[in-house]
Amino acid sequence: MEADQDVSLREQLFHEWVRECIICSLLFSSLYLLSYMVITKFKKHADFTTVDVEDAAVNRIALWMCTFTLAVSVGAVLLLPFSIISNEVLLSMPHNYYIQWLNGSLIHGLWNLVFLFSNLSLVFLMPFAYFFTEAEGFSGSKKGVMSRVYETSVVLLLLTLLVFGILWVASAIVDDDAAGRESLYDLWEYYLPYLYSGISLFGVLLLLFCTPLGLSRMFSVTGKLLVKPRLLENLEEHLSCTAFEEAAISRKISTKASCWLNLNMEALQKRLLAIKSHRITLEMRRKASPWQRNLVYPLAMLLLLALTGISVLIVCFHVLELLIDDAAMPKGMQDSRLGKVSFSVFGPFGAAVQVILIFYLMAASVVGFYSSPFFTRLLPQKQNTTMTKIIGNCVSLLVLSSALPVFSRTLGKSYVGHILDWVHNSISNS
Repeated sequence: MEADQDVSLREQLFHEWVRECIICSLLFSSLYLLSYMVITKFKKHADFTTVDVEDAAVNRIALWMCTFTLAVSVGAVLLLPFSIISNEVLLSMPHNYYIQWLNGSLIHGLWNLVFLFSNLSLVFLMPFAYFFTEAEGFSGSKKGVMSRVYETSVVLLLLTLLVFGILWVASAIVDDDAAGRESLYDLWEYYLPYLYSGISLFGVLLLLFCTPLGLSRMFSVTGKLLVKPRLLENLEEHLSCTAFEEAAISRKISTKASCWLNLNMEALQKRLLAIKSHRITLEMRRKASPWQRNLVYPLAMLLLLALTGISVLIVCFHVLELLIDDAAMPKGMQDSRLGKVSFSVFGPFGAAVQVILIFYLMAASVVGFYSSPFFTRLLPQKQNTTMTKIIGNCVSLLVLSSALPVFSRTLGKSYVGHILDWVHNSISNS
């Protein structure tokens, strides 16, 4: 009897493991396809349709690595809201047969996979993709893709030895004892977690710099995407003036007199493109319905104002709480299990607000990142982004997304703190 129970228990564990593998594979495949569609929208087609077959193959391989990294970034952003929603769903329907697949083991496995794939992308895939696109093969060797692979592998190996050597020397200087020297040889338990922590720290600092800038820019970006209401504005008159100006500049460019007139043709072409873009925007505003003009835009601005105000109030309250009460410092949870207790005072409503704020802060951080003068050059252009710039964007987004959980907890999202404590305790117990 005991043998039969043991076999049934092992079968149940095996089926649960297979189910988690299938769910993780489906989720990652969906994210990979989504990331591939996004990258192909911005990539420069000339890099993949070149006459040189070798360069085209190299760019395709680098594109696959960038797609994998972007999928990991999107997964890292979605994982925290997914954990929050899962806890509320399990709390609301604990005995529902159709959500039995949603359990702590699955969430724990997803966090481990994100941690593993983030390290893999940052430490190996993205450096390899960059050096691979820049490699030309060793001098005197036979040209081909494998020659570039050999050169990239050697350069990446030398870079890895240099980085680990610097870390080894720095750790030996800071922690000069027997236990510290033994930990220097432990790659998986010592180097990679601290490397990921260092990258998360850099990402948090980057988010702290980009988020305020993004919050201030969100209103202007939203204003460009939505149709503004017509307040004391004659849209037909503006459209007629723009059409006349476009016709005048087109006549200057096409006239034969431009051969002997001192005209800056490049400046005229740029001016013509700007006027055409402005005319298209005015035509879209004219075709927009009254509901879209007079309702959507004010509601969007009020929603942005409310989200910004709530975020600022939560941060101020959290800072005051830390200054006044020592008990508000983060502490590990005792006997924390997913789906057993709601970590928000307001229940599902509080969880929904937390999820919306997390997405809003991430969107504001991305907007602030591309709006900052240091990273403006990384802004991708539709159908005109080089492979090197795509690699830079993927690395930047991965660093930002990896730091999002720590950043959210730093800003006082109590629900996020409980989720991270549960993940840390689960990892420690396993």
